[in-house]
Amino acid sequence: MAEPQIQLNYRDVNVIISKSGRERERIPVGSGTVVNTGFSLHTPTTLPFFLLGLLLIRFLTLFSVLSVGLMGDHVHGISIDGSSSNRFEPFDDDGRIRRTGTIWTASAHIITAIIGSGVLSLAWAIAQLGWIAGPSVMILFAIVSYYTAVILADCYRTGDPVSGKRNYTYMDSVRSILGGAHVPTCGLIQYLNLFGIMVGYTIAASISMMAIKRSDCFHESGGKNPCHMSSNPYMIMFGLVETLLSQIPDFDQVWWLSIVASIMSFTYSSVGLALGIAKVAATGNFRGSLTGISVVSVGQTQKIWRSFQALGDIAFAFSFSFILIEIQDTLRSPPSEAKTMKKATLISTTTTTVFYMLCGCMGYAAFGDHAPGNLLTGFGFYNPFWLLDIANAAIVVHLVGAYQVFCQPIYAFVEKWAAQKWPDNELLSKEFKLQIPGFLRPYSVNIFKLVWRTVFVILTTVISMLLPFFNDIVGILGALGFWPLTVYYPVEMYITQKEIPRWSFSWVCLELLSIACLMVSVLAAAGSVAGVMLDLRVYKPFEMSY
Repeated sequence: MAEPQIQLNYRDVNVIISKSGRERERIPVGSGTVVNTGFSLHTPTTLPFFLLGLLLIRFLTLFSVLSVGLMGDHVHGISIDGSSSNRFEPFDDDGRIRRTGTIWTASAHIITAIIGSGVLSLAWAIAQLGWIAGPSVMILFAIVSYYTAVILADCYRTGDPVSGKRNYTYMDSVRSILGGAHVPTCGLIQYLNLFGIMVGYTIAASISMMAIKRSDCFHESGGKNPCHMSSNPYMIMFGLVETLLSQIPDFDQVWWLSIVASIMSFTYSSVGLALGIAKVAATGNFRGSLTGISVVSVGQTQKIWRSFQALGDIAFAFSFSFILIEIQDTLRSPPSEAKTMKKATLISTTTTTVFYMLCGCMGYAAFGDHAPGNLLTGFGFYNPFWLLDIANAAIVVHLVGAYQVFCQPIYAFVEKWAAQKWPDNELLSKEFKLQIPGFLRPYSVNIFKLVWRTVFVILTTVISMLLPFFNDIVGILGALGFWPLTVYYPVEMYITQKEIPRWSFSWVCLELLSIACLMVSVLAAAGSVAGVMLDLRVYKPFEMSY
């Protein structure tokens, strides 16, 4: 058997060292070349070329930044004085293969988790709240989400932030720090919320796929054909794709999917933003009012329920804390995982908040009280139809990746539980080699994972076909997950971890924050449930069409 080797990079030379410490060979590394390029952006002669240029700039900028970050995952070095770093040990302090994640891969994972279908409902949410409350609430949610994510990052290790025991999942952190009844309660809430998010993503992806078909239909018929169609075939199609991708064995191996999904999220967000700007420029004025949609248009009761539902939509748009520990578990150290995660959280939260503000505000400015629930599929825009098709295709690709990011904790939990329940069952551990045409290496297939992950995707798809209410589902998910997972448990774990005295100033401030967010979640849940009840009046199972 070949002797294990470790590859180091020192002063532009790759040094191959065997496990016994003998130097095997030295391979010179070619020096990189930096090229400066310049361009001049002239005034476009047509709107489509301007929008396409904007998308290209966004794409190249994000791709270059993330590419540098990903390359950092595979760049190794040693200190200047020649002493080796523990980074070159093949295993981490917990005995697992050394993690390679960086601030950039963590940022990509978070951006994938945050910028999802929620961004497309922000124009509608601001329309319910108005120019004063809408942006203010959005900024407040961003600040709260960032702060709670920062204190949650300190809970990845129990005790010492550098050498303490690792917690691999959000549930592990709760079990290790809080324990008791918190564990099953948190687990139930977290996994129900993750399950609901995947249902929401299935609905959103099918709506975007239908929007592509309907956009082309409208274009061909000159707007005369209403082009009604069922969402069921598109949900099934999305489910089939997710069934295949769900066989990816480990969260660490999803990094490429997250990068693609992040690029797609910036693509369709940029399209929505650019079309909003173009529409405002065409009309010459900002629509909307300081207090949002008028009572005359929807009635006093609906105004209240819609405002509450808007809170849920915005909360959903900023929800990501419940997978933060899983993302943090992919990071290499040193520096400490908490330090890297805090920087990644700042980068990703700032980036997404700016995009949210621009997309939500420009969408409201373009449509006013008539802002659609889904900016790109509500057919507030009709042309250029090909650009809308590109944006909706980007939504589908992004949701394909985001689905996988969110389902990994559920997969890990069930598979870990099954392994502990039946440790000697070969069905859970035995893998079969499957040679796939076109691939050099055979693919390892575990029967249990294949069957259970397939059943799971089928279940999310069937429920999506039963409840295809995009806006209402988004609001319910935001209300369900925001307070307990984004605020309550991070606050309680931080208080316990740092041993903050009861009734001290810090303790009181943290508890007041938790109580305030609880009230917001209750109001958001009430508004979203009211919306679902209204939709159910005209709903028939498996017969939803658009």
